[in-house]
Amino acid sequence: MSQIAINTSQNVNINFNIASVGERMLAFIIDLLIKVAYAVVTFYVFFNFLDLGYLLNGLDQWSQMAIYIAITFPIYIYPLVLESLMEGQTPGKKVMKIRVVKIDGYQAGFGDYLIRWVFRIIDTSFAGVIGLISMIVSKNNQRLGDIASGTAVISLKNSINISQTILENIQEDYVPSFPQVIALSDNDMRIIKDNYTKALRVDDRQIISKLSDKIKNILKLEVDPVKMTERQFINVIIKDYNYYTGKDN
Repeated sequence: MSQIAINTSQNVNINFNIASVGERMLAFIIDLLIKVAYAVVTFYVFFNFLDLGYLLNGLDQWSQMAIYIAITFPIYIYPLVLESLMEGQTPGKKVMKIRVVKIDGYQAGFGDYLIRWVFRIIDTSFAGVIGLISMIVSKNNQRLGDIASGTAVISLKNSINISQTILENIQEDYVPSFPQVIALSDNDMRIIKDNYTKALRVDDRQIISKLSDKIKNILKLEVDPVKMTERQFINVIIKDYNYYTGKDN
């Protein structure tokens, strides 16, 4: 499965799995079925249950078309509204566990969803062939709307274990050293632990040193290097955060 490196606001790259073309197509089909179900129910209520078909009698073709458009309007704005409300997901994407994100950060905005929605007209042309070809040939499985808005669709199905999260095993009698860690967010701690783990894996002392200095600078800490090495310091920071936020096993 291909991956994409997304640069966060802290200027740190994090790898995400790109949603496959198959996953995106299945999500599209699920959303399409929901829209079809809406249309069937709405027309049944309008013409059968409420028996309002007589309103179309005597109207010219354009007026009738305007009424049909008004009835089915939610179908047209379905992806725009739901992606905006569900932070990059629609019911179909949620079922398939995929999400729209910005390539240069985590969260896409309404403007990005709007651009994707506008380009959907082109992407779904010729039974969706244009969008399908674009996803197949583009580096990150992007349709034209994704390319124009600077977004990609990632998979949320990554297998996660404790070493990949902010969770850390701490003993019941653990005594924290730096209460200032509460100034950090969960996202900050994920970035710290992710990069620290990667640096340890390849023994990258330069990254560990920069990470230690960055934490000290953000939290305005002064640590005696004789009493605590940079690795010990980062380990303590991770444990302290879990202690104060209650995110321990």
